[in-house]
Amino acid sequence: MNIEQLHQYCISKKGVTEEFPFDEVTLVFKVMGKVFALVGLDKWEKGESKINLKCDPERAEELRGEYDSINPGYHMNKKHWNTITLNDDVSDKLAFELIDHSYDLVVKGLTKKLKEELKTL
Repeated sequence: MNIEQLHQYCISKKGVTEEFPFDEVTLVFKVMGKVFALVGLDKWEKGESKINLKCDPERAEELRGEYDSINPGYHMNKKHWNTITLNDDVSDKLAFELIDHSYDLVVKGLTKKLKEELKTL
């Protein structure tokens, strides 16, 4: 997966915006104002294709045990976030599934009002 594929996949999801709230190299994808994915563009330029995604804590532990390329979230709550290095160890299919999982977790945690707003988009 390249950065354009990742970008297009994330931004195509309902209610998603993108911004740079921390600096000019950390691209953040939000659904209804809540973060579900972070990408360090400077890392991608250096050939380190990494993305931080929210994950159910039990599943996060399972994934970390199964894949060398999935680790506790860098600069994130390590219980709820993973850093995924996109390489031969992690297929594009799995990466897209993990993006969906992160998005779904964040949507699930939205307020009732925001969930209703999302439905109307």
